[in-house]
Amino acid sequence: MRMYDLILKKRQGKPLTKDEIQWMIREYTDGRIPDYQMSALLMAICFQGLDKEETYELTMAMARSGEMLDLSQIQGIKVDKHSTGGVGDKTSLALTPIVASLGIPVAKMSGRGLGHTGGTIDKLESIPGFSTQLEDDAFEEQVNSIGISIMGQTKDLAPADKLLYALRDVTATVDQISLIASSIMSKKLAAGADAILLDVKTGSGAFMKEESDAIQLAKEMVEIGKSAGRKMTAVITNMDEPLGMAVGNILEVKEAIDTLKGNGPDDFVELIETLASHMLILGGAAKDFDEGLKRVRESIQSGKALDKFKQFVAAQGGDTKYIDHPELFEQADIIEEIRSEQDGFVGSIDAQEMGICSLILGGGRETKESVIDPTVGLVFSKKVADPVKKGDVLATIYGNDEEKVKQAVLHFKENYHIIEEKPMKPIMIREVLS
Repeated sequence: MRMYDLILKKRQGKPLTKDEIQWMIREYTDGRIPDYQMSALLMAICFQGLDKEETYELTMAMARSGEMLDLSQIQGIKVDKHSTGGVGDKTSLALTPIVASLGIPVAKMSGRGLGHTGGTIDKLESIPGFSTQLEDDAFEEQVNSIGISIMGQTKDLAPADKLLYALRDVTATVDQISLIASSIMSKKLAAGADAILLDVKTGSGAFMKEESDAIQLAKEMVEIGKSAGRKMTAVITNMDEPLGMAVGNILEVKEAIDTLKGNGPDDFVELIETLASHMLILGGAAKDFDEGLKRVRESIQSGKALDKFKQFVAAQGGDTKYIDHPELFEQADIIEEIRSEQDGFVGSIDAQEMGICSLILGGGRETKESVIDPTVGLVFSKKVADPVKKGDVLATIYGNDEEKVKQAVLHFKENYHIIEEKPMKPIMIREVLS
């Protein structure tokens, strides 16, 4: 078998076979196919596409290029959740204790953020004492004991995907739907869950700006998961404005705690309730959405969800007094309110640019070596369609460097727009695919 022949075959629009795909991924991962040949194949895929069988076989070849986690020692149906990412996305912090409190085991590997905001691991580590470094046995034992554990990704999961993504990133071959779907699903399948819930974002702060593209991506991922024998649900959700009110690590942890206490912002609560209800269905803990929603709301109202979060934090070394008293969290030195200069309504908030505000303040990573400041970020007082009077606080900026705060305020004002007529309120849940 020669890579030259596979490049030519795909350039001509012909499908690659299972054996060809497996050989190609194995040889590339082992360093026997040069980057320039793999780049040529990726470009051919961008022009000619992949059919369903090719996409599935590519996904499985990447998933099997490293270690496939075995979660069979964990009791119950393991339901994993994946978000395609966005600004203010602290979903896992509130979602996982809710479903764990209702009998769905959460055995989750999460990553750090690279970009405007921190990832789930960064946010959890902003809780004093919390550790995300666990041995396999301790990880599984904790899930069997209390129903939940989240650890940093230490396994060599889908190494072929890491190599391919780095290559796609520098060869303008990132935004091909089948390549995106196989990249995401290879890691999810390698992580060992029985069922997978996908939160596919669309809008200005999402990877998929157009809803039609988000739906197409979701359909491809659901198809891959089903072909691999997993139960699948995908929810298309709004990312045309930041999620919730808080952007920044400690600020988002505090908002997640508020949500578990029953005081979360409306858009975030709607998202959490929807995702949790579908996770209960996937895990066999609810027969339909209405039953799932009822159980989710009862878990929050009764305090079960918050108790599970505290149990989880304590099990991984975190200090639970910060959960009971979030005001104890470290706070930024500079707190600056941004006020409206006119009457009207919030017309639009560019989610991606609000993420850049957090990055300017030090709340994200520009490189893997960047150190996140967990105290910085911004908290909105007004979201899209809210009425505004001159002098009203639009948002509060938290920073530790005066020059960075000035830059963030300027960037905020350039990307937060007030208009005269009230716009439609954004729809959070766009579509559900299962």
